[in-house]
Parts: sequence; structure tokens; C-alpha cells
Amino acid sequence: MELRQIRYAAQVAADKSFSRAAEKLHIAQPSLSQQIARLESELGVLLFKRTTGFVELTYAGERFMEKAQKILDLAEQLKQEMEDISELKRGRLVVGSLPITGSHIMPLVLPVYKSRYPQVEIVLTEDTTANLEALTTQGKTDFSLLTLPLLEQSLEYEKLIEEEVCLALPHGHRLAAAPPGSGGGTVGGSSGSGSAGAAEEIDLSELRDEPFVLLKQGQGFRQIVMDLCEAAGFQPRVVFESANIETVQSLVAAGMGIAFVPEMVTRSPRSRFVPVYRHLAGRPTRTLVIAYKHGRYLSNAAKAFISTMTEVVRSAQEQGEL
Repeated sequence: MELRQIRYAAQVAADKSFSRAAEKLHIAQPSLSQQIARLESELGVLLFKRTTGFVELTYAGERFMEKAQKILDLAEQLKQEMEDISELKRGRLVVGSLPITGSHIMPLVLPVYKSRYPQVEIVLTEDTTANLEALTTQGKTDFSLLTLPLLEQSLEYEKLIEEEVCLALPHGHRLAAAPPGSGGGTVGGSSGSGSAGAAEEIDLSELRDEPFVLLKQGQGFRQIVMDLCEAAGFQPRVVFESANIETVQSLVAAGMGIAFVPEMVTRSPRSRFVPVYRHLAGRPTRTLVIAYKHGRYLSNAAKAFISTMTEVVRSAQEQGEL
């Protein structure tokens, strides 16, 4: 059994097609079919059920692929380690990121990293929290930017930053007006839009009967909202759901409900649909972390990216850019 054959089988399993796999592997389809047939002959089992235009794994194939993915992941880690030992100034990183935070953090981090390490190829993977945890556990990302708590027990993490969770309200909402003497509750005490300001904090119990606009299932921030509401003694009444935090904010600004949002995504007054932002009692926070599989080898390129991200993001937060 050759590593090449294992890689070929994994590509066929991923694409469910010999022709598509052959194209991605840059080999002729007959050669690919021949290599898979040799592998099956050596193993004494069929790995794939072949039908017209469709390929699927057999039971033996499923068991084979479970181990094959681990072998390929270990081979990639070994390659990275050897590159580091030989001090090659090149590499490839697959970085997972939540869409909520990736659009704010990656534009700050990537230019700095690429200026320092121009030969390192970076692939960004944006997905839900649940999918990113699974991808990172499987070794399909080198590390991922996630929020606590992590559900996958095989992941370990380094804390990046904490940021406040704010309340977003429609204009005209009973809680949107700043109390007398509060300074307006906005940045600079202006029109009620923009980042949460110095207004009196809103107790979560006051939100018990409010309609909520939430992110969809699988998003880590949704679970943070659910946990905050549960701690306050109620379940949120969900009227709308979206996979995009910007859509959530626009729906709130349009008067369709209220929402909790991370501070870094609060909008400036120049945006078209801008909610009113207020502080919640106790100033709850979410914790952003850089998560990777326990025991997984981190290349020098990965360690440099983590170091750069930590440096840039913490500096941006201190300067009020996040």
C-alpha cells in the first residue's frame, strides 16, 4: 500500500467521482482507476460501489477512510515539521474563521503577516462554529478562530481577546432612549447610533418578552445569547434567524426585534441601517480563542501567524479599532 494510493482513494471519496478526482489529482482517469483497483486487490475488499455517474464508499471503504484521513494528516504534519527543520521559508496554512469575526480581524492581520512571510500560502475557511470545530479536530485546518466554550474535547486553545456583548435595539424602542444625565448613551453622546455608550445598563430581565433576532443554529455566538438569556431566567422569543450578523443588525434597525451583538461588529452612524446600541448589566463578554487539535504539530508558519494575530488584534483593541 502506497501513500499515493491512499491519497487517491481519499480524493475519490471526497468527490464521489473518478473523473472529478482524476482532474483534481492531475492524472488520467484510467490511471486513477487502475491504482484504486490495485489497492482494493491488495486489501482484499472493495472500497467503492461504482454505478453510472456516481461512486460511494462501501462499509469497508468507510472504515478505510477513517484511518486514511489520519494517515494523510500525519503525513502532512511530518512534511511541515521537516520543512521547518530544513528552515524552508515557505509553507501553506489553512486558517478557519467565523464569518462574524473574520471580516473584522483578518483584514488587520493578513497584510502584516504577508509582509513578514510573503512565501507562505494562506487558505481561509469560513464556516459555522460546529463545522470549524469538526474541521480543526480532523486536521483540515491548522487552527481556527473560535469563541468559548468549545464543544470538541480534543481541541486546545490560546486566548486572543475578550470583547463586550452589546444590546442592539430599533430606534423608538422603549429602552433605546438614554436616561436623563446618562450622556446620551452613544459615542460622543450623539444620535443614538454607533457603539454602546455610557447610558444606564439594561438588565437582561427587562428583555424577557421581547422579540429576538438570532443567528442560526451552529453559530457559537447564538449559544452565547441563549446562555445569557437562560442565566436571566427566560428563553428568547425568536422571530427571525439569519446566518449573517449584518443581516441581524439590519433587521433590528428595521424594527423587527432586538439582538445581542459583539462589540466589534457594531456599526458606525454612517451605515444605512444602524440600530441603537446599549450596554447590558454586568457587561457580559465573549472570549475569542485560537483553537487547534491537541497534540497536533504546529509549523513555524502557524506559530508565526498566531503570534502575529495576537499582536495585531490586541493592539487594535487597545487603540479602539476593534
